Amino acid sequence: MAGKPKLYYFDGRGKMESIRWLLAAAGVEFEEEFLESREQYENLLQGGSLLFQQVPMVEIDGMKMVQTRAILSYIAAKYSLYGKDLKERALIDMYVGGTDDLMGFILMFPFLSAEDKEKQRAVIVEKATSRYFPVYEKVLRDHGQDFLVGNSFSWADVHLLEAILMVEEKKSDVLSGFPQLQAFKARISSTPTIKKFLQPGSQRKPVPDDKYVETVRRVLRMYYDIKAN
Repeated sequence: MAGKPKLYYFDGRGKMESIRWLLAAAGVEFEEEFLESREQYENLLQGGSLLFQQVPMVEIDGMKMVQTRAILSYIAAKYSLYGKDLKERALIDMYVGGTDDLMGFILMFPFLSAEDKEKQRAVIVEKATSRYFPVYEKVLRDHGQDFLVGNSFSWADVHLLEAILMVEEKKSDVLSGFPQLQAFKARISSTPTIKKFLQPGSQRKPVPDDKYVETVRRVLRMYYDIKAN
């Protein structure tokens, strides 16, 4: 019997959070090793575990996988969250790609100065409400199903819910003009595995704080300032 997947990353969201979400949605238990020192990171490098000298890294099925998109694609396919055919898989990839673009505006938010955070908050809300959420609103309306692709729960649904909640942390009423997305959020949040992941005490990480930022900077030796988009 294969062991639980093991995740190597910081004790915070970053690029690993979507992997946590997808494993949780699939009902898969996983272990985590948090990077807290430069020495831990260098040990992974010297041991050859980090193919491109980057985390996230996930040990799963005898592999040490890097590159977030590759990890997510593997998990989605392994646990039947990747559509029923090639066309559905293409749609899932397309919707996940768009959601990734939106998340990209949020990923580096914790590393910005206070002034740049306010600018970036406005950018995030503007991009979400004018470019991304209208697309998913229309997809859900035109598709007429409970899910983004086909008639079953997929990676695309998990990823979109994660993005919605992230944007709501920047503006709580951001879905006010999107009734389809409001219903989608309620529906997907009620999926048993997702509902469990959203409960206190789960492995879902909170909004990144100063401790997380300091740890990442120290371990990765980030001595430069991040600029807003």
